[in-house]
Amino acid sequence: MTPEHDRSPRPGGLTGLPDLLRGHRLAAGLTQAELASRAGIGVRTVRELERGRSLRPQRTTVELLATALGLAEPARSAFLAAARPVPAPRSATAEPPPARHDDTGAAAPVALPPAAELIGRERDVAELVKMLTDEPAPRLVSLVGLAGVGKTALALAVAHAVAGRHPGGVAGVLIGEGSDAADVLAASIAVFEVARLPDLAVRLAGRPALLLMDAVERAPDPVAETVRRLAVAVPSLRVLVTGRHPVGLRGERVRPVAPLDVPPPGRDHAGPDALTGYPAVALFAARLAQVRPDPPTPAELPAMARLVRRLGGLPLAIELMAARGRVLDLNELLDRYGDRVLDLATSSGAAERPGWNATDPAVAETLRDAVATSYLLLAPEEQAALRRLAVFGNRWSIELAEEVLADDVDPAGVVPDPVPLLDRLLQLGLLSVRGSGPFRFRLLDAVRDFAAEQAAGAGELSCVRRRHARAMARLVTRTAPELVGVRLTAAVHRLDEVSGDISSALAHAAVDDPVTALRLAAGLSRWWRFRGRDVAGRRWLRRLLADPRTADADPVLRAWASLGVARLAAEHGAGGEEMPSARAALAAFREAGDVTGELEARTVLCALLIGTGGHDEAREQAEAVLALATRHGRTRDMAVAQNNLAWHGIRVGDLVAARRRLAAVDRLATQSGEQRLRVLAQANLAEVARLEGRYADAVDRGRRTLSALTGLGDPGHRRRVLGTVGLALAQDGRTAEAAEVLAQLRPAGVAGTGPGATYGPAGGPGRAAAGPGTVTGPADGICALIEGNLALHRGDRELAAEWFAAAAEAAADGQDRRDLVEALVGLAASTADPATLDRLDEVCRNSGVRLLPHEEQLLYALAAARAK
Repeated sequence: MTPEHDRSPRPGGLTGLPDLLRGHRLAAGLTQAELASRAGIGVRTVRELERGRSLRPQRTTVELLATALGLAEPARSAFLAAARPVPAPRSATAEPPPARHDDTGAAAPVALPPAAELIGRERDVAELVKMLTDEPAPRLVSLVGLAGVGKTALALAVAHAVAGRHPGGVAGVLIGEGSDAADVLAASIAVFEVARLPDLAVRLAGRPALLLMDAVERAPDPVAETVRRLAVAVPSLRVLVTGRHPVGLRGERVRPVAPLDVPPPGRDHAGPDALTGYPAVALFAARLAQVRPDPPTPAELPAMARLVRRLGGLPLAIELMAARGRVLDLNELLDRYGDRVLDLATSSGAAERPGWNATDPAVAETLRDAVATSYLLLAPEEQAALRRLAVFGNRWSIELAEEVLADDVDPAGVVPDPVPLLDRLLQLGLLSVRGSGPFRFRLLDAVRDFAAEQAAGAGELSCVRRRHARAMARLVTRTAPELVGVRLTAAVHRLDEVSGDISSALAHAAVDDPVTALRLAAGLSRWWRFRGRDVAGRRWLRRLLADPRTADADPVLRAWASLGVARLAAEHGAGGEEMPSARAALAAFREAGDVTGELEARTVLCALLIGTGGHDEAREQAEAVLALATRHGRTRDMAVAQNNLAWHGIRVGDLVAARRRLAAVDRLATQSGEQRLRVLAQANLAEVARLEGRYADAVDRGRRTLSALTGLGDPGHRRRVLGTVGLALAQDGRTAEAAEVLAQLRPAGVAGTGPGATYGPAGGPGRAAAGPGTVTGPADGICALIEGNLALHRGDRELAAEWFAAAAEAAADGQDRRDLVEALVGLAASTADPATLDRLDEVCRNSGVRLLPHEEQLLYALAAARAK
């Protein structure tokens, strides 16, 4: 390594810059790391500049350093001049310069390099080729985006693809720092082998030609002036430019170049074929193959997916990271560089870049430098907005952006329209827009990381996160009422799309703003239930309700949170523990006159009471819901109550009454447009058919219901109906099909139990039994019932007795006496034990459950056999 004091004069006009930089830094009392942090660039950049190893730094990098050092005139001008001296002006009529990038940095004509192989850009190439060959074609097309996104490679591929449609020729110009209009014009006409502008018009003679101008951000005004003059003098010449920002001319067609598509978070463990279907992964794999002989192992595939996602699909960053695969495996790469991709070097020969600027020293040295260059193109208010938008971890909508930016108001209180800002960010390649739904906007990962660093440096991060949490809480509050009814599926999907931001907002607000966190969590209980997050959701709600800082929150808000705790507890068999929470919520809703809350609280109480054996009060709660809903014309709630009451009819064996109520459910659900309630009513009808002994009908209805529930995304009810289907198959002697159902029931975790539209009929499956005597829950009980019926059908009464005894043990403390009765009937049929019959008689007498006709027939036949 070169010692700090061992610096000799450097070529290229940079003599003095290392000493100036080091002198100003020491005078300011800053370390290299402190200066880099203050300037928003990489410490490696500062180190290389002070050592004189970076011969032609980006102009914006030097300006960042000058600002961070607090240089005033004339020291600032001297500092900038030492970094990049102004080239001597060129005459517009001078002889064309040689075909290279000259020492002054001026624009120079170049031979068009061959196009590099592109991965994942087929659609971009096709659209640009069509744009440049259709008539009338735009005179100027600009490819804009971050450094390293692949603008030059894409432009070269397009230029070669359209060459046959441009008989006047296709040529390229590389713009250098400090070029003036004469430089750019001279280079632009020289590539067509003429010396003057009028000669170019004569040479083309009206034939279409294409000029590619690369890196136009290095001399934006001279480029704009040259393009204007070319458009007037040579109408048949089309210009394709690449740069960090548009040229800014009228009629310019701006095409942002987006990074390559990356796998979404849920696809990390997909197979190699699925992952390489994403262009970013395909590029990484192709570049990795150049530095090591073996493809990624299965253990490395998730790391590769995470790496390309952290790199934001930026091609140059992917190539640079893949180059390190020569030394490290992909898990080591992720561990070492996954949290500091902004410091990933983009020069010093770390990777060979396609195009004529593969070794251009003006390319930014780190991703942080690349983003900083585009960041400095923004106005101060645009930079502030970008720092706020960096709080979003994934995709967001215009409405969410407005809420996060809403504190930028004029004196009249009008929130600025974010659309011009988003258009500006898109034009600079800082923003990605994918898909057609509302949540289609996303900052590139490197941009988000950089903007978050800037927000932290400005002391804004905590405030921005607080605004983000409140915006997410408002979104959840707006969406929560739609988690029932006809909009349920769309509402669940909407929350799925922002699940990452919901989690980060909840985590921050729980510490910084617990009342907002409570509001956010209170609206999520149904969504948590649908997505199987009942345990985690209940834990969040209990924690926030116990936080003393929420004690004075709106009582109705606390009531909804308490009700959410109870609802989620019922999903994993802990409903009895939260009975006080549900009763307290009901009291709060009644005191506040909140009809919606009262209806919901009574429905949840109904489920909890069933779970603890309080069937009579559960029926009373359902009847109260029906009366209240009828009084207020709440059709959907009337359907919910009728479905719950139908479940009570099923429990006691009054199947005629159950069918009548389920017909009412179907009618009311149709009136309210509630498809999910109709599906749940069909699930209850499948259970009725099974209890009536119409097993084929039960299986048919149940399977149709399973398909519908899969579409609705309700895993708890789906498992419950699966249990009904499995029992019907076993009782019908369809052994192989019943075994398939058992295989589906056994791997899963505990599902919810309870009645009606909210929870479905009793006897729902959760865990599965490993064998007789090991039953521990309601799902174990249903599996044991299935196994017992299968054994009884095979004539193996001994094994059947073991299974029915296990099912009875599971149902003894369960919520549904019907399960226990069914298990005891099977046990009695298997053993002819008088004690079992006595216990069955006691259970029926205490619970009010009636024996069904086929059960009575079975016991009568058993008694007759004993009498003989």
